[in-house]
Amino acid sequence: MAYAAGHPHRIAPHLRRVARDTWFRLRSRDHIAYYRRVMRSDTARDPEGAVGSHTHRRWLALGRTQFDYLVGHGLRPECRMLEIGCGNLRAGRLFIDYLHTGNYYGLDISPDILMAAQDTLVRYGLRDKLPHLTPVRDLRLAFLPSGFFDVVHAHSVFSHSPLEVIEECFAHVGRVMKPGAHFDFTFDRTEGREHQVLREDFYYRTETLVELADRHGFTATFMADWEPLHKQSKLRLTRRPEA
Repeated sequence: MAYAAGHPHRIAPHLRRVARDTWFRLRSRDHIAYYRRVMRSDTARDPEGAVGSHTHRRWLALGRTQFDYLVGHGLRPECRMLEIGCGNLRAGRLFIDYLHTGNYYGLDISPDILMAAQDTLVRYGLRDKLPHLTPVRDLRLAFLPSGFFDVVHAHSVFSHSPLEVIEECFAHVGRVMKPGAHFDFTFDRTEGREHQVLREDFYYRTETLVELADRHGFTATFMADWEPLHKQSKLRLTRRPEA
């Protein structure tokens, strides 16, 4: 109530979003189907806003931040990279340009945002780099080859995912990773009660995701040097040899 009193101009947009999201949930069989509807609606209004960037300058800056961080932490042009939730290639355009031709694989649950990604390829002259852009129904990754990727990346994906979706990814992503590969992802971190807002934004304690990763054969490292760069936190998973 105090927040609403101090920001009256935000009340009507919030209520409209609550009504829209409630309608989408009632028509969806699961969370991914629900969030696919959210992305369709948001992308129709503004593809850059749909991936969380409310200005083009911010879209460019966030893409650069992700790119610089991964290059500074082991990404090389010869790496094969899988980006889960690639969106409209906010960072993907930089990865595609940097990696050897054909080494970028981008997945998203939203066909609409992938059509916007095609526009990004054209705008930045990246067609000859032959990136792979694929819509997916889930995060089982069943169509991808085993032991194929050096780097897996998911920015602002698990911040919009309930725990069962994250666990589905953890249960299957190890199969497609090479020995020694790593999987970086961001999440909204809380040190208090885990919670969600409108089934769009999910907040987890670090230990919850570390323990979940451990159950699926991963060692998780908290990337503290990411913290000053972005409001979300980052974990890096590596597959234990025995797994």
